[in-house]
Amino acid sequence: MRNFNYQNKTELIFGKDTEAKVGQKLKGLAKKVLIHYGGGSVVASGLLDRIKDSLTEAQIEFIELGGVKPNPRVGLVREGVTLCKAEGVDFILAVGGGSVIDSAKAIGIGACYEGDVWDFFIQKAKVSNTLPVAVVLTIPAAGSESSTGCVITNEENDYKRSAGHPSMRPIFAILNPELTYTLPAYQTACGLVDMFAHVLERYFTNEPNVTLTDRLCEATLKTIAEQGLAVMATPNEYAGRAEIMWAGTIAHNGSLGVGRSEDWASHMIEHEISGIYDIAHGAGLAIVFPAWMQYVYQHDLGRFVQYAKNVWDIPTEGRTEESIALASIEATKRFFKKIGMPTTFEDANLPIDRLEEMADKAVENGPIGGFVKFERNAVLHILKIAAELK
Repeated sequence: MRNFNYQNKTELIFGKDTEAKVGQKLKGLAKKVLIHYGGGSVVASGLLDRIKDSLTEAQIEFIELGGVKPNPRVGLVREGVTLCKAEGVDFILAVGGGSVIDSAKAIGIGACYEGDVWDFFIQKAKVSNTLPVAVVLTIPAAGSESSTGCVITNEENDYKRSAGHPSMRPIFAILNPELTYTLPAYQTACGLVDMFAHVLERYFTNEPNVTLTDRLCEATLKTIAEQGLAVMATPNEYAGRAEIMWAGTIAHNGSLGVGRSEDWASHMIEHEISGIYDIAHGAGLAIVFPAWMQYVYQHDLGRFVQYAKNVWDIPTEGRTEESIALASIEATKRFFKKIGMPTTFEDANLPIDRLEEMADKAVENGPIGGFVKFERNAVLHILKIAAELK
């Protein structure tokens, strides 16, 4: 196990009706709040009005900026930065899922910077300060409610890039599983894959002697798979929704990665797919991850066997390590398919004419991946597996 420092400042307020507490939680923290959201269900369900009523009751001034889309755009972030500076906003409240939270985080760092906010995403500037952010979570998926980073798409050039800093962790996050009852099945499924992938990026490590976090990862993966199927079958059942909401937070708050090397190649490859085609991030990960597994499994057959046994309960007696490893990859694909996710480009109705471009862009800043390092040709090979060309 590696040396590590771990600190998570995000206060998690979990349970029924907890969104009613948002005004009191912000009292003393904020004078003028930007409420940032997407639209649609947040408005139609009355959640946005309840949030505004809570702020009004707490005598906290607020302004609004809606319109966040999946794969949040830098154009709206820039609009938010300008608005915060002009209006003297000192706190941002994200009401929504990962896209809204990521957009809010990007606005927060941009509002404390004199240049273009995109500079942080192309490594031209480093984050050092941000407006504080809090969250009312409506889609368990990205784990952005207590993570240190965000991902933004530049719609002008089809680039999707990340930025991060410890200061970007939200101050608090309100997690009410009831707010997820009305999520469409597709959004629920995308969220399940996203959180599952966040754990896999940490689980597949070259670091020895990390038994505790191995077991924590395996427990989280099993919970997502088991409770995910239950939630897809019974969307309005509180117990399952609660398990999934908590799993999404645990998957990406950093606790499962302590003392470990991590990978993240699959995420970086997926960013090229969704940056170009605007596919949902979870759907893109469902395409990339099995292809990545197919490419790397021989690097550490033992870890794939462990994954097969401890996550998928795959029998091992009388079988070779390779057959067990391959069975774990099939089990992963089977889970993704059961919840309605694509596992190939064809499944997602995506063209395969820009694979070379995606491979080039994925490694623009050097090789990617921690479990296995990938140069451009390896990325292209994985994309071709996902496109069923190999």
